Amino acid sequence: MTTTQSLPHWNMDVVYPGLQSPEFAQGFAAAVADIDALVQLFDTSHVQKQDNLAVDAALVKTFETVIERYNSVQERVLTLAVYISCFVSTNSRDEVAQARDSELENSLVKLSQLDTRFTAWLGSLDVEQLIAQSAVANAHAYALRRAKAQSLHMMSPAEEALAAELTSSAGLAWSRLHSNITSQLNVPLELDGQTQQVPMSMVRNQASSTDREARRRAYEAELAAWKTVAMPLAQALNSIKGEVNTLARKRQWESALDVSLFANSIDRQTLDAMLSAARASFPHFRRYLQAKAQALKVPKLAWYDIVAPLGSNERVWEYGDAERFIVEQFGTFSERLSNYAARAFSEGWIDAEPRPGKRDGAYCTPLRKDESRVFTNYKASFDGVSTLAHELGHGYHNLNLAERTAIQRSLPMTLAETASIFCETIINHAAMKDAEPQERLAILEASIQGACQVVVDITSRFLFEQNVFEQRKQRELSVEELNELMLQAQRDTYGDGLDEQTLHPYMWAVKGHYYISDLSFYNYPYMFGLLFGLGLYAQYQQNPETFKQGYDELLSSTGLADAAALAARFGIDLRSEAFWAASLDIVRQDIDAFCELVQSQA
Repeated sequence: MTTTQSLPHWNMDVVYPGLQSPEFAQGFAAAVADIDALVQLFDTSHVQKQDNLAVDAALVKTFETVIERYNSVQERVLTLAVYISCFVSTNSRDEVAQARDSELENSLVKLSQLDTRFTAWLGSLDVEQLIAQSAVANAHAYALRRAKAQSLHMMSPAEEALAAELTSSAGLAWSRLHSNITSQLNVPLELDGQTQQVPMSMVRNQASSTDREARRRAYEAELAAWKTVAMPLAQALNSIKGEVNTLARKRQWESALDVSLFANSIDRQTLDAMLSAARASFPHFRRYLQAKAQALKVPKLAWYDIVAPLGSNERVWEYGDAERFIVEQFGTFSERLSNYAARAFSEGWIDAEPRPGKRDGAYCTPLRKDESRVFTNYKASFDGVSTLAHELGHGYHNLNLAERTAIQRSLPMTLAETASIFCETIINHAAMKDAEPQERLAILEASIQGACQVVVDITSRFLFEQNVFEQRKQRELSVEELNELMLQAQRDTYGDGLDEQTLHPYMWAVKGHYYISDLSFYNYPYMFGLLFGLGLYAQYQQNPETFKQGYDELLSSTGLADAAALAARFGIDLRSEAFWAASLDIVRQDIDAFCELVQSQA
């Protein structure tokens, strides 16, 4: 669904006038110099793995000097890195941006090596003594304790330094290859009776067309296009998963999944409880998919019908409509949330227009302190509104983290979705209130559709990645093997909810998450985020004022404690399947209402 309004590009001039400006060159040089100076500080302060370090006054002073400088450098480098990446993600053909991105990577390797040295240094001393003797250390207690635990899974200093140095020519290089191939992939597609060369993002946007034949053509064109680039993408995926397996083994982790669980601040018991509840919900999601097929008047839902709108009367949400609705409805929660969204719209924080060279999908990234940038390929449908609200939720999370140090703002993916899901739910519930039956059906379906993606499809992605990691221990996998693993994962999760003849074997090529070497299993945290966010929203509905008093502080603390400890503030036990099942019950109730609406209109 297209918009008749022009869509905004974000404003990056508030940081530097451009990538070729003298101001940018000065900022780039200053950031590189900061990193080099930090290396020198680490060297002179002997910040590295040592034996039997005593926590005395001298060490406390050294620690406080080092962590203050470390936080400061991280701040400056983050802004620079995000500034450059914003040009790359909106135009991968921008050779200047690509060059600056690659140039910065060399310095980021040094920063990564310092991070490793810092962790090893903390592993050499009694962090509890340090926390007791230093207010600065106490403020970073959670990060210090995690560093101590992580130090037990480190290679030798020389091996860790080499691993960091090889990153730019290993995992990051393969990831960049995937991003460049997919963003520059033009696909022949019949539009308005003529075959045109269009970017993959526009092809995938056809999945929400009201015309089933247009969806089918786009689906077939997409599969044909992925086939043409499958070989290099398979090589990239094999290389990344092989690298992760090797490093996990060398660092004495049981598996890549254990590395991911530690990074996401949850344990296997929590993951198993959540996945078990998800599996138990699959029959309800299949009921939804079957009801949607009935609403679309097709015998069985095809892959290209999953995100199809229901009927031709779905409301067109122009971008301006989305802006007004989001600002107004965020205000029903708090003035602070509403003002934040208004500022994001008015100050040019959002890049919404799909265009050649621009990546597919949506994300939000912190730029500096309380300022973020929101990336989306806006569609003039309620799904576009919901996605925009979701990403603005991430930005609101960043706002609440703004006064924390760089280390304190480092949070696990499991908690990174908390505010985004909450904000998306506010919008979904508000849109349902005054909607006519047909529009209510469309809004309800969009909400369930998103939940289906995060519960059912995410489980399929998790199963796929788990199998790839296991088989990659033996050898590389071919394109055909990757396709079959993906199809089997989709059969195991969608079941009889979809037509088995029209699944998507190349979803491993579509999703850039598989190609991020230091973020393996970039899937189940989304499910965690959805269900945790829904659980919090349920508590908000039960006691709004009490909930509001602790919500912003919860967001501000997501880098200061693990998920279980933060959940306990609201009486939530993450290791209990009952909590996850209760959150899924909220979705089940929506599915029941959806099925009833479909039956009533049959």
